Amino acid sequence: MLDGFTPWPDEEAARYRRAGYWQGRTLGGLLRDWAREHSTRTALVHGGSRMTYANLNRRVDRMAAGLRLRGIRPGDRVVVQLPNVPEFVVSVFALFRTGAIPVFCPVAHRAAEISRLVRGTGAVGYVGPDSYRGFDHAGTASRISAEFPFLRRVFTWSGTGTPAGGFSVSSDGCLSFPLSSIDAPPEPDPPLDAGSVAFFLLPGFLSSGGGATPGATALPELIPRTHDDYAYQTRATGELLGLTGEDVYLAALPAESNFAFGCPGIVGTLAAGGTVVLTEDPGPAAAFRAIESERVTFTSVVPAIAAQWLDALPGAAEDLSSLRVMQIGGTPLHRAPVEHLPPGFDCRVQKVYARGEGLLSVARLDTDGNLIIEQASRAQQASQA
Repeated sequence: MLDGFTPWPDEEAARYRRAGYWQGRTLGGLLRDWAREHSTRTALVHGGSRMTYANLNRRVDRMAAGLRLRGIRPGDRVVVQLPNVPEFVVSVFALFRTGAIPVFCPVAHRAAEISRLVRGTGAVGYVGPDSYRGFDHAGTASRISAEFPFLRRVFTWSGTGTPAGGFSVSSDGCLSFPLSSIDAPPEPDPPLDAGSVAFFLLPGFLSSGGGATPGATALPELIPRTHDDYAYQTRATGELLGLTGEDVYLAALPAESNFAFGCPGIVGTLAAGGTVVLTEDPGPAAAFRAIESERVTFTSVVPAIAAQWLDALPGAAEDLSSLRVMQIGGTPLHRAPVEHLPPGFDCRVQKVYARGEGLLSVARLDTDGNLIIEQASRAQQASQA
């Protein structure tokens, strides 16, 4: 059992299993099931690259073996700080299969926030960009490893498609590897308990907070989610959307956020055999191109992005008719934008109010705009009670 983690009470866990809510499967194991069922279907799209379920599963297997070869063990915490790219999905599921615990970190976080996460979790590894949008992530990780001697593995992703440097050893003994080199023949998964911690979320709807203000020294609050409870969350929200293998999800919000990752998001779409389209730019120009080219059927946004999309709609030339549901969550909704979105986009609006800790309120698709606002208000009041 992970130190500091309070498991679900035995009687509650037993009740959820009897009811079929919890199925005793790890997220890494579930991906193997999904790949077996939807082998040739497209799982991930990013720009011009596409990955089938079979290829995704194979890459996850090989990366998991490569991580074990480089010293990652069950129970190890590994900070994952990647943008919305296929490597995020592959790395996270590979860590699930090793039994290690990803610690989701927004790509916008800088040295102070990353350092607090490493210190607070005792992370032995870091997965992040070599550099991204002008910030030297690899150099930052190296400096943090010098401060915390338990951080001994740094895996760097290069957005150019070429390896970000080669294997190196710092003066303090930290090993650095290109993420693309983490590859080895697959091995059997270690025995894992689906009731154990799968990953850590940060508080805040989009995981944008760290439990402390910039420059503060306080450790961040971390939210542990188990395989069992998160698998159920994504399955239940997927059922409310009526997800099928024909659905295409646009992940426009940060992939490490609870909203984009599992409400039903990336995980729920993969569970249904659908396609996840990853974009690093949630702006209307990039999003509209993706919706048209990939025939996106649903997406999740916050009100500010929804407003940007609505403002850009009159001048848009793209065909957005495939979009059937737009999930909106985060800050409170105002009546006028909700009333204007469906006529503009000719789709249903689904209000989602989610807390990383597990509270999740989702409006049904047949709920009208007035009730969506009222339900959101009640859910937010309940979370604050």
